[in-house]
Amino acid sequence: MSTLTLKDGTEIFYKDQGAGPVLMFHHGWPLSSDDWDAQVIFFLQRGYRVISHDRRGHGRSSQNIYNHTIEQYASDAAELVEFLDLKDVVHIGHSTGGGEVIRYVHKYANGRAKKAVLISAVPPVMVKSENNPDGVPMEVFDGIREQTLNNRNQFYFDLTFPFYGYNREGANIKDGVQRNWWRQGMMGGIVAHYDGIKAFSETDFTEDLKAVDIPVLVLHGEDDQIVPIENSAIKSAKLLKNGKLITYPGFPHGMPTTEHETINKDLLEFIEA
Repeated sequence: MSTLTLKDGTEIFYKDQGAGPVLMFHHGWPLSSDDWDAQVIFFLQRGYRVISHDRRGHGRSSQNIYNHTIEQYASDAAELVEFLDLKDVVHIGHSTGGGEVIRYVHKYANGRAKKAVLISAVPPVMVKSENNPDGVPMEVFDGIREQTLNNRNQFYFDLTFPFYGYNREGANIKDGVQRNWWRQGMMGGIVAHYDGIKAFSETDFTEDLKAVDIPVLVLHGEDDQIVPIENSAIKSAKLLKNGKLITYPGFPHGMPTTEHETINKDLLEFIEA
């Protein structure tokens, strides 16, 4: 296992594979770097160096019970980038990982980031408020908290249905995909996952999006039941100085897995442009 002990003592698990131009993948809640398998092998076969890590409290990283904020996640990513001395990196984030990426690029990259990609990502801000009237009601996130706290084993399986669009008529349900999501979720710590709900739902990334001037690709499924597209990708693309938006009719939140052939093709085109 490759691990890095951060300044605060948290141990971060990471994978560093291949050689060539550098890509770094940032996973979603409550998963791990394993969620990027379909992208990792695709880019390794095309001559890229691929870095992915398990966020603190997730996967094989230490189950730290402190500092589960986007700010800390981005700082942790920066420590890993600097430890590996990565330069000209393309950062790719899914869901919560998209928030981590845009905060990292804005505040912590120090010229090391070349491009960024936000896939099914949470920015600008998910929760409904006076400033975000068409956001997701707080009651939804309170429900996720309650289920994570009291019913995590079953909830993490049930959540795979809307996550992958498996609750839609005619869906090609793959039990292995569901089991793998559940496996990744249950590897992580319950405190990290519980506190992470506030991080991904209430963090406002508006200023991060406005400030970033490197090229940013925004990919989002139009049938995303987890992070609704109108309150996320559509708004993010308008805030970015150098953004490109691609939307996909019928694609779900977990499209890097279920629709990896399409997603990988669009990623490669953006990265090589």
